[in-house]
Amino acid sequence: MKDAVVLGAASLIGHFLLPRLVDGGYRVAAISRSRPRPQQGIEWKALDASQDAYPFTGTETLISLAPIWVLATLLQRSRTPPGRIIAFSSTSAVSKQRSPNPAERRTAEKLLRGEEFVRNQAERSSTAWTILRPTMVYGAGLDKNVATIAGFIEHFGFFPLVGKASGLRSPVHAEDLATSVLSCLATPTSENRLYTATGGEEITYREMVARIFAGLERRERVLSIPSTGAKAALRLASLLPRYAELTPEMADRSNVDLIFDDSDARRDFGHAPRPFHPRREDLLRAG
Repeated sequence: MKDAVVLGAASLIGHFLLPRLVDGGYRVAAISRSRPRPQQGIEWKALDASQDAYPFTGTETLISLAPIWVLATLLQRSRTPPGRIIAFSSTSAVSKQRSPNPAERRTAEKLLRGEEFVRNQAERSSTAWTILRPTMVYGAGLDKNVATIAGFIEHFGFFPLVGKASGLRSPVHAEDLATSVLSCLATPTSENRLYTATGGEEITYREMVARIFAGLERRERVLSIPSTGAKAALRLASLLPRYAELTPEMADRSNVDLIFDDSDARRDFGHAPRPFHPRREDLLRAG
C-alpha cells in the first residue's frame, strides 16, 4: 500500500481528496489543527507548528493543501524530505500583486516566496514537485469566495454589484482539483512544474452571481450601485463574522478580468474541470 501525507487535510480540497486517495489504494495520514470524525483508511494527526519534528518526515508522497508558505516553513525544519510533493498555491500570487489593499499585496508576496522556497528546497533534495495555482475555488459551502456570496444572498436576499460587473471569472470546483491531484500522482510529466488550474468556463462576475442565485433557487436580485456605495455595503457586511472575507476591493474587481491559461494542465495531466452551475450543496455548508 502506498503512503500519502496530506497537510491541511481538513480544508475544502481535502474534503474531496481524502476519500479519493483511500479509494486509490493510499494509506493516508491527515495532518490538521482540527480532528474531524474518524474515517476508514485515514489517520488524523494534529500538527503543532512549534514542534521540531513533523509527521510527514520521510514520507513517500506529501500533498499540501495548507498555505504554501506554511509548507515552506515545515520543509525547512524537516529532517528527511518526502519523495514527492504536490502543493497548492493560488493565482492570487499574480492577480493581487498590485492590489490597492496592502494585506492582499502581502499575501501575493507570501505566495510567491513560498512557491520559490518549495521549488528550491525540493530541487536541493532531489524531490519531485508540482505546484498547482487554482483560480476561485468553491464547493460544499466551505470556500471563502462563492460561498461568501451565497451566504450574503441567503441573509440579505440581494447582492450589490458595481456597474456591469463584466470582469471575467473561471471558478473551479474543489472536487475537480482533487481529481487533478490523483492525475498528477499518476503522470510523471507533471513533475517539477507549476500549473494554473482554472474552472471549465469563463463567465462574467454578474453571470457568476446570477448562477449562484439559481443554485440557491432564489429569484435574482442584484443592486447596481456606484463603487463607493458597493464598498460601503461590503465593508459593513464584513463586520459580521460570517462575511468577514468580503472586502471593499471586491467591488472594483468585479469589472476586472481575472482569467488564466490552464492549457498546460489540461495537456499534461488531463485537468478537466466542470462549467460553473453550482447546486445548493455546493454553495452552503451542510448542517
